[in-house]
Parts: sequence; C-alpha cells; structure tokens
Amino acid sequence: MTTGTASNILWIGTYTPDGGGRAKGIGAVREHRDGSLEWLGTAVEAQSPSFLAVHPTLPVVYAAAEQRKKVQAYRRRGEFALEPYGTPEPAGEATCHVAVDPRGRFVTAACWGDGQVLLYGLDDDGGLTGRFPAVPSVDPHASLSPGSPRQSRAHASLMLRDGRVMTTDLGHDTLRIWNYEPGAGLVADHEVVLPYGSGPRHMVEHPSGNVFIVSEYSVEVFVVRPEAGTYELVFRGPATAGGSKEGDSAAEICLGPQGDFAYAGVRGSNLISVLEVAAGGTELIPLKDFDSGGDWPRHHLVRGNRLHVAHERSDNIATFELAPVTGLPGPVLHNLGTPSPTALVSAG
Repeated sequence: MTTGTASNILWIGTYTPDGGGRAKGIGAVREHRDGSLEWLGTAVEAQSPSFLAVHPTLPVVYAAAEQRKKVQAYRRRGEFALEPYGTPEPAGEATCHVAVDPRGRFVTAACWGDGQVLLYGLDDDGGLTGRFPAVPSVDPHASLSPGSPRQSRAHASLMLRDGRVMTTDLGHDTLRIWNYEPGAGLVADHEVVLPYGSGPRHMVEHPSGNVFIVSEYSVEVFVVRPEAGTYELVFRGPATAGGSKEGDSAAEICLGPQGDFAYAGVRGSNLISVLEVAAGGTELIPLKDFDSGGDWPRHHLVRGNRLHVAHERSDNIATFELAPVTGLPGPVLHNLGTPSPTALVSAG
C-alpha cells in the first residue's frame, strides 16, 4: 500500500443532512497507482462543504458551506485530517463554489442563490482576512423577460493565466471578467453575453488560452477566445453526441491530460461526453457519450489517464481508464462507495 502524500490524496466535497445528503463533512480518499481509490475517512466534520479549493503552496483547504452561507478555511493535520482554521466568513445565499488565486493572495466565492461574487483576502498563512463583494450582475437579456426579472446566479470562478478572474452567471447567461485590485477586490473588466437560457455553469482554460464553458440549462459547450485582452464567443455546440433529454442538466467540464479532449458531465441521463478539441482549441466536437457509472454525476476529475466521476445521488465515485490516443474510457476500473460526493479536488 502506498504511503499518504499530498499528491495521491483527494478531498471530497459533500452534502450533509442540512443539504439533503448523507455525508458528515469533507471526505478523504487515497488514489493508488492502479487507479483505485481507498476511502480514508471524514477529514473534518462540516456542514455541506459542497465545493473545495486548495491553497497553491500551503496545507490549507477552503470550503463553501453552501447551506450556511459561509466560507471556511481548514488546515491539514497529519496524513489526511483537517481542522478549522480561523472563523467562518459570511458569504451569500447558496454559496456553491470557491477558487484560490494561484499566487495565494485571495479566495473567490460564487453564490448561486443571490448571485453574489465575493473575494476574501488571504494572509501569509493562508487565513481568510477581508471580504469584498463585487458589483452585482445586470441581466443583458432583461428585455426578453419583461415583468419577471431573472435572478442572478453566480456559479463558478476561474483563475485565468493572465491574472484576471472569470466568473459564470448561470441566471443571466453571462461570463464576467474581473481584475484583482488589492484593497478593493474584484473590479469589472468586461462581460461576454451567451445565448438566452443557456445557463453557463463551469469552465476550464485550454493551453491555447481559450476558455471552454459548459451550460447547465441548454447542455451545450461554448468557446471564448481572448482578442487583445477581450474575450469573444467563437464557438457554440452540443455538449453530447446524442443530444440532451428532458430533465438533463450539465455539470462539470474538464480537460484530458494533453488538452486534446474535454469531458462534460450530464446529470439526468447520467453520462460523460468525450469531446475532441479541434481547430486549434476553437471547437469542441462530441465524439461519444458513455454511462457515468452512477446517478447524478455532479463533478469529475482527470488525473493522468484516469477519470474519477463523483455521483451525488448514488453515493459513489466511478473510475475509468482513458485511452491516450482516442481519449475514450474503458469499462469502470474501480467503484468506491462514499456518501453524497459533490466535488473532487487534489490535495496537491
């Protein structure tokens, strides 16, 4: 059995009973060389830590306490245990996502319930300090729903390589790009408006510098490309090879190890779609859909040539081996039972 190191430990975000789940807090698993996952236990008891982020250089983990409208820092203790680090910071309604600046200067939080985008400063030890709310979103499609304003629903943050931050607003169908200013937080740079009703959810930055987005409502993928510092929409297409069905909602998108393929998860139909990255990173072409290995694939993670898929409702993480040339998965390599997993994050 391998020894526990940061590189082969994964933290598991979860729902606890306050969020309708069955977990006790942040979970910890060990990834073995054969791709199998070993349940280590609950790293720390916490209330619905539905999304997690890890400090780039320090043994500190940040969690969105979704039902409690809080963000909490945790410090690693021993092989896999975590302990609260500082007091929880207030956030917004349904705080569903956190992300950490690659230079360790701040944490961002996205709040699905009320649309808030928040920034928290970090001290030299990774502790949460000041809280800075960003300017609220304004619906660019407001004229399409007169008399019934749509709720802003911030859903995720992406730290861009050029130092800016991109956030999705699922309710207003927008991507918002921000600059970080110490002492002020996030200052708006520009926005990219996506089609009405698409619902952009999660994003990933390709080595080309383009950003791939998966939309929860329309189950599509989009590509935006930076032109002289301003992102523009260059591609829109289906997220799956077989089309979406009634009740489907897309969840996560991530890249394969070489950046040649992307993987999009769809809840309802419970599948992962393999998409080819084409035309120099400006197109995403669905190749094949495959069964995700459980019910409600909330999040997934590629580690080397392995794909781990967390299923919120069937309480399991399914692991697949990916073929290097085709990007396609084989049969389920390993299946780990774990309660209500909602996010998979490498410990380092």
